[in-house]
Amino acid sequence: MPVGKCVMRTADSVLLTCWPPAPAGAVQRSGVCLFDESWHQGVVGLVASRVKDRVRRPVIAFASADAATLRGSARSITGIHIRDVLDSIAARHPELIHRFGGHAMAAGLTLERAKLDEFARAFDEEVARCAAGTASADAIETDGELAPGEIALATAQALRAGGPWGQAFPEPSFDGLFSVRSTRIIGDRHVKMWVEVPRSGRSFDAVAFNHLEDGVAFVPPEGPMQLVYRLEVNEYQGERRLQLLVDHLLPAE
Repeated sequence: MPVGKCVMRTADSVLLTCWPPAPAGAVQRSGVCLFDESWHQGVVGLVASRVKDRVRRPVIAFASADAATLRGSARSITGIHIRDVLDSIAARHPELIHRFGGHAMAAGLTLERAKLDEFARAFDEEVARCAAGTASADAIETDGELAPGEIALATAQALRAGGPWGQAFPEPSFDGLFSVRSTRIIGDRHVKMWVEVPRSGRSFDAVAFNHLEDGVAFVPPEGPMQLVYRLEVNEYQGERRLQLLVDHLLPAE
């Protein structure tokens, strides 16, 4: 089994309504601010988390607190301490943030609606400063590629026994080239697949949870794909089977 980390770079881009507006077809900011008049304060944390997972950048989603004030919920990525980012902005631009608080991966803040443009620029600049010298936001870190024989129930059980996994001790993930043989939608947002390691004769059950997006037509993946995945022990009716939990489904290089 591989030791250490390898880095995969993705070529995918995302269409988002960003504040300030981002170029069509891609998010090109180090830190992303989002605001929509229709958002309720109770959902902006979920919005920030979902978009952060998609664009792999720190994200703050804002909702109206009153006619003059916005309340934001921030979510960050590994290596960017979001509360420290806000603290630096408050030191450099003391007029921008009313109040804020949080920790490394999540924070909350309030600011004047009229200062959103200025804050968004300051947030982007501060995140860029913090990210200088770190891995690209478009990079996905994995624990490398498994040999076909290592993609096995015994490996998944050994990894389960090595837990528990958490924020400071993330569950191992792997990458590799697979051929997608079949796909089907389960529930409203999940994609079930049957994938095969090319030229090995070994094939596996795989699932990508929350893969489908509202309003986006589903194009079934097929043929060679680069997968970033985790090994899961799937228990059903007393039987244990290996399942691949797919975190990223990327075009084959």
